[in-house]
Amino acid sequence: MKKAAVLMGSDSDLPVVQKALDTLDQFGVPYEAHIFSAHRTPEQARTFARTAKEKGVGVIIAAAGMAAHLAGALAAETTLPVIGIPMKSGPLNGVDALLSTVQMPSGIPVATVGIDGAVNAALLCVEIFAVEDASLAQKLQQYREKNTEKTIAKDARLQQDARER
Repeated sequence: MKKAAVLMGSDSDLPVVQKALDTLDQFGVPYEAHIFSAHRTPEQARTFARTAKEKGVGVIIAAAGMAAHLAGALAAETTLPVIGIPMKSGPLNGVDALLSTVQMPSGIPVATVGIDGAVNAALLCVEIFAVEDASLAQKLQQYREKNTEKTIAKDARLQQDARER
């Protein structure tokens, strides 16, 4: 199986990004994580993106706030799928990061999840890998079934509480 690369623009992104790492762990997807900035370490980010495929990376997840150029800067340097996580930060609470991540020019796509959407970024990565990995696809199906069961149980509790009032 290819591995995921999870990059963040700052160590302040780690509490949210940790949810992606935990989700990848849950599915047994190998990954490496780094702190690279499109603005503070552009050469390191560029080199990473250009060499990721030869290092066994299959998907890049990139988390950044405010100007949020990391995902786009990486996508410009690789043909690997890039998933952007806009981070909630600054005076616009992540809306600026969302727009910066999702509004890529034609020809350089970046899949974008919601603000602070680290779990969904990891799940999208799992889905991409599951296209060619039947055991991973099965784990993903089981995950979805458990989520269905949890939601049905929550509804049953809500209905019970309503009857008791």
